[in-house]
Amino acid sequence: MTTSDLGDGTRCVRGGHPEPAGGTPLLPGPVFAAPFHLGEDVQGSDFYGRAGNPTWRALESAIGDLDGGHCVLLPSGMAAISTLLRAVLIPGDAVVLPSDGYYATRQFVSDELSDLGLDVREIDTPGPWHDDVFAGVRLVLLETPSNPGLDVCDIAELADRAHAAGALLAVDNTTATPLGQRPLELGADIVVASDTKALSGHSDILMGHVSVSDEELAQRLVRARTLSGSIPGPFETWLAHRSMGTLDLRLARQAENAAALVEALRGHPAVSGLRWPGLPGDPSHDLARRQMRRWGGVFRFELADAAAVDEFVRRSELVVAATSFGGLHSTVDRRAQWGDPVPEGFVRFSAGCEDPADLVADVRQALS
Repeated sequence: MTTSDLGDGTRCVRGGHPEPAGGTPLLPGPVFAAPFHLGEDVQGSDFYGRAGNPTWRALESAIGDLDGGHCVLLPSGMAAISTLLRAVLIPGDAVVLPSDGYYATRQFVSDELSDLGLDVREIDTPGPWHDDVFAGVRLVLLETPSNPGLDVCDIAELADRAHAAGALLAVDNTTATPLGQRPLELGADIVVASDTKALSGHSDILMGHVSVSDEELAQRLVRARTLSGSIPGPFETWLAHRSMGTLDLRLARQAENAAALVEALRGHPAVSGLRWPGLPGDPSHDLARRQMRRWGGVFRFELADAAAVDEFVRRSELVVAATSFGGLHSTVDRRAQWGDPVPEGFVRFSAGCEDPADLVADVRQALS
């Protein structure tokens, strides 16, 4: 049986683990080392902790198998984004960014890459995607479903159009996760994600990765990681690998909870702008159903204003305010406070792994 024949749960549990051997742990512990003993083949073995670590390679193997490409691990989602952009873009390049995606990506390009003189083109995730968007572009970066709006774009179509223009297509897959969506299989060249979110899923570490279909690009990213020193810690890497084993189970419960909560909020007089790609009738549902393999636990809605959100959190016994998603705990994030161009009462809700009935009852009473 090949890896591709295995189900999501099996791949999450077994991914990156060594072959069984008597007296050895199922998942080896983290390797803590700065220098390694030098052997005769210096280039073929670990020699210094900034250049390589077996704990990284184990998790890279697991994530790369899920993504269907060569994975390069980074210490955070923004480290993954910034390493990718610096490795691919040169002075004067044109780059397409999602105008409704994660705000820090746009901020990084405007603040940290200003010396490159880039032609930055910001497009809403659903478009319109006119032909002139792609003219002369080096890189098209998508975020689908977008964060925080949860809009969706057609990865396969936009990959074809980007390639026809000579551009690379990258997809920020943080919201969907590698179980929910496989952009490389849909024609994308690059997948980037914050593994701080669902992949590690316990709200206790920062991690990110870039997966690519081209081995030469993977080596460029490894070189950029080594020279910049933007490396993940071995213990954090090991924690992420350990946590990834339950990704399939956690996503299933989070999606179940999101579905139950969305149904409970539909038509509620205090709620407007309810969006979730898994909801039939959502503007993104039909396209998302074609390219996504499963739904996630993140949805959005709006309350009257910031004070209404604060009151909702105060009254809730199970939902807490936090600015991340994909964890065990259900959280709300009022995105306007971070500078996203959304209404003051806009809420990104991350359904956790609590009991569905308990969550629904709690959210209902908090809104009553």
